[in-house]
Amino acid sequence: MSMRKIVIEPITRIEGHLGAVVDVDEATRTPKDAHVFATMFRGFEVFLRTKPPEDAIAITSRICGVCGASHSNASMHAVDMAYGAVPQPLGVLLRNMGFLMTDHLYDHSIILNILGAPDYSSLYVKKLTPMVYQEAQETLSPRRDIHGFTRISDIMDGFVPVAGKIWNLTVRYQRFAKEAGIMIYGKHPHPSTIIPGGIATDLTNPDSLIVGYTFRLNLLTAWVKYVYAIWEDLVWFYEEVVGYRDQGKTYDKPNYVSGGLFDDPEAYSSLSSEPEEFYKGMDEVALKRGIKPGIMINGELVSTSYKEINVSISEDVKTSFYEEWSTLFTDKDPEGTPLLWGKVNPVHHPWNKTTIPSPQPRDFSKKYSWVADVRLVWKDGTITPFEVGPLARLTVTAYQPSDLGPGNGILRVDLPKSGGATDLPESVSYPMTLAWRAPAYSTTMQRLLARAFSMVIHASHGWQSIVKAAELIRSGKVATSRPWKAPSRRTFGVGFTEAPRGTVRHWVVQEGGKIVNYQIHAPTTGNASPKNEYGRAPFEMSLLNSKVTEEVGPSEWQGLDYVRAIRSFDPCIACAVHVRLGSREIYRPLF
Repeated sequence: MSMRKIVIEPITRIEGHLGAVVDVDEATRTPKDAHVFATMFRGFEVFLRTKPPEDAIAITSRICGVCGASHSNASMHAVDMAYGAVPQPLGVLLRNMGFLMTDHLYDHSIILNILGAPDYSSLYVKKLTPMVYQEAQETLSPRRDIHGFTRISDIMDGFVPVAGKIWNLTVRYQRFAKEAGIMIYGKHPHPSTIIPGGIATDLTNPDSLIVGYTFRLNLLTAWVKYVYAIWEDLVWFYEEVVGYRDQGKTYDKPNYVSGGLFDDPEAYSSLSSEPEEFYKGMDEVALKRGIKPGIMINGELVSTSYKEINVSISEDVKTSFYEEWSTLFTDKDPEGTPLLWGKVNPVHHPWNKTTIPSPQPRDFSKKYSWVADVRLVWKDGTITPFEVGPLARLTVTAYQPSDLGPGNGILRVDLPKSGGATDLPESVSYPMTLAWRAPAYSTTMQRLLARAFSMVIHASHGWQSIVKAAELIRSGKVATSRPWKAPSRRTFGVGFTEAPRGTVRHWVVQEGGKIVNYQIHAPTTGNASPKNEYGRAPFEMSLLNSKVTEEVGPSEWQGLDYVRAIRSFDPCIACAVHVRLGSREIYRPLF
């Protein structure tokens, strides 16, 4: 058996610094081993210690230059809980309205059409899989009456960076989302108005805010109809015509986690101002979120509890560049439930975890990544890696009753008439009902489709929120925040929300207005975790389940299918040319 080692370092067009090594059987084009590794340590959890918890809302947004509001919102929820800081209903709505624009409609547009789409553009498809492009030239687009691209090859041409029509429209429409979000958050990517117990948005002229936000939401509603139709057709083509259906699969029976997204204004504003009681009330409040929280293990939805997600998250460092720790701030949650269900040492819960960096050479048999080993510990003793992201959260929501469906695995959204988008086909101005069915498991193409449908949901939630906000403003209920004060005793907070890439989780331990401990899980923390005795995380699994489809010999393989798999999770910022000074090798990635 002749093996080909494909090294992709850095993987470009993603957020941060990531590399992958895949060992591929040249005869079968099938991977035999794969490793994904993060190559940068930043240390936010270290320098947050001793800071005021309210400062974490602003500091943690600097973790990412694209979805900073995601970390601000997760931190906001954690600090709300630790302080017992409860916003007014309009404050909750404004938080939601800013978030769905700055991070979701803005970010999804870029991830899909600027960072991910070039992998399916004629620029690369013609070069690396010419037979696929020929097939695309001969295949009519099923939804051409909506998006206007007659053949699948026309969509691929539209994805070409800088020159393509879809690429250029994305540059235009992502700006509308950013502008709408900034009207509430003050700036992007680092919100300046999010505070414990509310939001500091200037409401001296609320009518102007409502009108400006609604104008942009109207344009973006047409945009999401257009984008979803395009990606429905491209996913259909690759799955049904090309045979790409199972490429990038993670698990036969999925393990998913969703923290939920978009709080109900009345429910969240009714939480207790006592931190422990705030925590105890979070299950009821989280279940009223527009997108639902939940845990799925081996394809079964086993929990919809915010608190059960919290006590189930474990973090280890056996295969990552950190030292072990022994701190124990608590062995149970504020309700008395043992952390990690008593199945695993509670020091491995994020409330207790201490970040101690330990730089060393990469060794795939031992430690090889700056991403820690994040796993889910369940009541029955099951310990497993898990996936987060648009597909995970939509699937978890699809199997619960919600405004989007009865819980039968199908989500359905009604979008209103949307005028004014003169550079889009007239067809997207009409009302539409769009639907999405949860697939049996996660694959490269289905992760892309779920991201596109997420945009549909966010536009719909925008309309619901703007109506509620207008009603509150007309009735004179313009207060957004309540006063807060740091408890002198030690208290705990946990904040879950959904970034475009998946669940963001923040944990804070505070005492007397000072951070005693702080831990952060971005979506990639779990998805990119290194292999340990409990299995492989989603990134590595997706590589192991991606065969090489490039129509060239092994010596010319570029890793197209592997970067497609990784970018389908959470691509963001393009990386620069990588220089390996030791051997004076310079890698200039094709993609």
